Amino acid sequence: MLGLKLPTDPRWVNIVEMNIDEILTDHAYCEQKAASTAISLIVTFPEYPDLINEMVALSREEMGHFKMVHERILARGKTLGKYRKDEYAIALQKFFPKGGSRTTQLVHRLLYAALIEARSCERFRLLSEQLQDKELAEFYRSLMESEAGHYTLFLNFARKYGDRQEVDEKWKALLEYEASIMKDLGTGEAIHG
Repeated sequence: MLGLKLPTDPRWVNIVEMNIDEILTDHAYCEQKAASTAISLIVTFPEYPDLINEMVALSREEMGHFKMVHERILARGKTLGKYRKDEYAIALQKFFPKGGSRTTQLVHRLLYAALIEARSCERFRLLSEQLQDKELAEFYRSLMESEAGHYTLFLNFARKYGDRQEVDEKWKALLEYEASIMKDLGTGEAIHG
C-alpha cells in the first residue's frame, strides 16, 4: 500500500528497544515538525481553502500526538530531550530542484510530506508488531493508522493540484530516491533514521 521501495530492516526494532527514551524524544519532535508543516502549508498557500481546512485539522491532530508522546516520556520519569535535526527529512528534501511555479512547489512539498508519513507508518507498524512493551506497541498501532491516513491525504492533494501523470512519475522517482537514503540512514536511534 505505501509503495516504499526499501522496507525497514526488522532489526531496527532492537535498536529502538535499547533506546526507548531517545526514540520517544525523536518521535515527539517529529510530531511537532508534522504540525509545523501543516501550518506552513496554510501560510504559504492560502489560496487553497480545501487544503487549509485539512491542514488546520492535521496540525491539531499532530500536536495531540505530540502531547501523547510527551506524556509517555513523563510517565517514564524523563523529560523531553534536546531537539535534533531530522537527517532523513533533510536528505529527502534535496530531491526536487528549488523554484518552479507555485503549483510545482506545492506538489513537491505535498509529495515530501506524503513520503515522510508513509515511512512513519511503516516504522510504527514494525513497532506495533515487535515491541516487547505491549502498551507502547498498542500506542504505535493507533498512530500507524493515523499516519496511513496522512500519507494518502498528502498524496491525494498532490494529485489533485498537479497533473496526475506527472505527479505519479515524480512520486515513483521520489520513492526510488528515498530507498537510496534509507540504505545509509535506516539503522539509527530515530523514527526515520
